[in-house]
Amino acid sequence: MPPTQSALIVPVPEADEAVGPHRASLDTAASWGVLAHVTVLYPFLPPGRIDDEVLARVAGAVARVPRFAMTLRSVRWFGDAVVWLAPEPAEPFRALTAAIWERFPETPPYGGAHPDSAPHLTIGHDAPRHLLERAAEAVAAHLPIRTSVDAVSLVVGSPEADSWHTVAGFPLGDGARPGRTHREL
Repeated sequence: MPPTQSALIVPVPEADEAVGPHRASLDTAASWGVLAHVTVLYPFLPPGRIDDEVLARVAGAVARVPRFAMTLRSVRWFGDAVVWLAPEPAEPFRALTAAIWERFPETPPYGGAHPDSAPHLTIGHDAPRHLLERAAEAVAAHLPIRTSVDAVSLVVGSPEADSWHTVAGFPLGDGARPGRTHREL
């Protein structure tokens, strides 16, 4: 089945050891093949609308934000249904979202459902509270997790097993040239 959705994310492979086993059973996106990540903008454009002009516009927006170091230091909750890790600092993620949304105003974050959503790396959601609490405790034992953020990935797929994959990467600022992309086809 061809991809039906797209997203701009910052993959965080350094978190896989801590969150991977929990995401596998508690985060639907993991079963679709979406790596541990912090979402920059979802949903993005339908895959059929993504062309070289769109890629160049995303690259220009991403290049406006300088590369930065990030730490996942604390486990947090959205109500009782979603457990997540808080990236510090959060502001560069907000700047990335704003820069891309400004160039693509028809793609509000989370379709406009969560206008002030905090940048986050999901551990699990919509599962029994005791399972989410167990995951939260296990992941907390691995914190802090540190990494450098130097690129945003464009991923596409459908809501089905192992369908998501990266189609382009966009370097952040500090030496990156706007318009340069890395395509994996």
